[in-house]
Amino acid sequence: MRTSFNIPDELVDEFDRVWQDEGIDNRSRAVREAMQEYIEAHSRLEQLTGNVVALIAFDYRHHDVIEELHTVQHDYQDVILNTSHTHQGDWCLESLFCRGTVERVRGLSYQLSDFDGVHRVKLMVIRDGDL
Repeated sequence: MRTSFNIPDELVDEFDRVWQDEGIDNRSRAVREAMQEYIEAHSRLEQLTGNVVALIAFDYRHHDVIEELHTVQHDYQDVILNTSHTHQGDWCLESLFCRGTVERVRGLSYQLSDFDGVHRVKLMVIRDGDL
């Protein structure tokens, strides 16, 4: 199947550099592998049940989304135990240490990902099951 995407040139350039450095044969294969990794990561998250301890890290442009981000974080204060915030030029980097039901932590992660001003959200499940 052929398809097309709108991707910033600098992201494509960096992606091309990485897959070529790794010795992958072509961009199509690299994209397939990246998509498979994405699917596996999100499938695992969807399959978890019970309670988790997790770290959510994300970066964003402060002036674009700060009010909305604070609202979301207040909505999830039942699972956010600690936050850390640092400035990187026009960007902010924030980490949220969370503990609670996987549904709440997953919901928080997905809501953060839904903002255009948020560049990337990474969720790392540290422990799952009985805590």
